[in-house]
Amino acid sequence: MSQNVFRSGFLVRAGHTMLTWVITLILFLHDTDLRRCEERGELLLPLLFFLLVVLSVLLYFAVSLMDPGFVLTDTVKDAEGSNEEMESMIPQTSTARLRRCGYCLLQQPMRAKHCQTCKRCVRRFDHHCPWVENCVGERNHRWFLVYLMVQLLTLLWALHSYDKNTNLLIRAAWRPWLRTNGFLLAALAVAGVFSAVVLLLLGCHVYLAAVNCTTWEFMSRHRISYLKARGDEENPFDRGVLCNLWDFFCLCGTVAWERVYARHDPNPA
Repeated sequence: MSQNVFRSGFLVRAGHTMLTWVITLILFLHDTDLRRCEERGELLLPLLFFLLVVLSVLLYFAVSLMDPGFVLTDTVKDAEGSNEEMESMIPQTSTARLRRCGYCLLQQPMRAKHCQTCKRCVRRFDHHCPWVENCVGERNHRWFLVYLMVQLLTLLWALHSYDKNTNLLIRAAWRPWLRTNGFLLAALAVAGVFSAVVLLLLGCHVYLAAVNCTTWEFMSRHRISYLKARGDEENPFDRGVLCNLWDFFCLCGTVAWERVYARHDPNPA
């Protein structure tokens, strides 16, 4: 039973939620800007911060529980037409042939990869994120990026409320000071570490979205059949920064990446 609970991601999600609300509670209970605004009756900023925390938690669960784009059938599906029609429309070039997964035995669409943790193939696989306990793929990648943006804004706001807190100045009687502000100092350390991590992740994923690449493709280009035949700098899916970002955030539905690839294939069948 305990193994099933852990595998379901319950402990990870519960830990994230608990840590988020504990840090939020510490902010409102100690001498921070949020607490001082609340005491003066200026409730707009504390309310906005609270709503931002709620939004970050909701986005976390959305990314964590959403289908990342699991390959469910043995055929390539798209928003247009039937399965048979779509398969006939997809060019089977010398470097863009459909593969069959050696684990789940399903045909893998281009840019899909089998996740050893989820034990499923994921369309436009980016990576398996242990913090959300889910894969990041074609269906939830944009929401993962939005979650990172909201989470970073929340953390920076929290650190800004610490920044003006004069009680964090080191004093001679450090033991009484530590007893009073120990939880606040610990929350500051956690928020600082997570801010750096989230900022790094956000920068990486904005760059990858801008060039229409995934973490898996970026890290394992030399092992991916449809990329290693190309030049080191050539990306067959890159349509320019603006078009890439538009497609990333606004394009819904499944993309037949085989057709996109075939337009730039130097070795057609």
